[in-house]
Amino acid sequence: MSRIAVLVPGKMHDRVLARLKERFEVIGVERAETLALDAEVGKRIRGVAVSGAFPAGWFEQLPALEIVASFGVGYDGIDAKLAGSKGIVVTNTPDVLNDEVADTAIALLLNAIRELPKAEAWLRDGNWKSDSAYPLTRFSLKGRHVGLYGLGRIGLEIARRLEPFKVKISYHTRSRHADAPYDYHPTLKGLAAAVDTLIAIVPKTPQTHKTINAEVLSALGPDGIVVNVGRGWTIDEDALIAALNTGTIGGAGLDVFYDEPNVPAGLLSAPNTVLVPHVGSASIPTRNAMADLVAENLISWFEQGKPVTPVAETPVKQ
Repeated sequence: MSRIAVLVPGKMHDRVLARLKERFEVIGVERAETLALDAEVGKRIRGVAVSGAFPAGWFEQLPALEIVASFGVGYDGIDAKLAGSKGIVVTNTPDVLNDEVADTAIALLLNAIRELPKAEAWLRDGNWKSDSAYPLTRFSLKGRHVGLYGLGRIGLEIARRLEPFKVKISYHTRSRHADAPYDYHPTLKGLAAAVDTLIAIVPKTPQTHKTINAEVLSALGPDGIVVNVGRGWTIDEDALIAALNTGTIGGAGLDVFYDEPNVPAGLLSAPNTVLVPHVGSASIPTRNAMADLVAENLISWFEQGKPVTPVAETPVKQ
């Protein structure tokens, strides 16, 4: 009996490939707007494991497609509504990376406030001598008021990590979370005006495009620190560069950028930034867990008729 054909376009975690090859016929092709795939082969493919975007044109090349398993919690590169209209399930990898990304947010916040990367570089450059010390940092975490832009699974984990630091916590989302014990602000500008620290953890949607703009940064103020572990899409980088250089805000810690892997020269040269290359979930244990969930979604779908973590926009056949 022939095995179910699963397509893997482009790069994929080795653990996903190993697990899928145990149960399926895995077909690998290079990523392109149009897949270099024979039409007859395309008709046999019933599942896809993908890391990154899934161009809408691929749906037409895969007429028997039932499920797209995405490696990552964000799935903005996949038209989930279009998939749903075709009866195709889309899955992602939520929860397994929440802790890692939340930890990264706290690390960026501490490093931006206390300048630890700069202090380490100062030490490594041989500047620590008996008659010298690294300059006192302008900011401290003590007594800060942190605003969370987004209070989903990861946002809640960030909030829980912040509580032992004895900071005040507030948040802005589209609607109030009834069970959240933090102050709610109905507008992002209102949140920025109330706090001195802004952590962004919102997905890439039309509603979040460059919402952290010059007006919001001005409201945050000269002691303000911005941390982004969500999507680079959320921040107007030109406005952020201007705010950092003019003292409109005090600093920033960024894991994500608007046009990755291209980081604007203005952010690289700003002395009050901590920048890391989208490593929020980049540990071996977390990436292994994400890989396992990609594989489990495909296995569960084809063996039990239901995926493990379908996204909200797509149907789950019963």
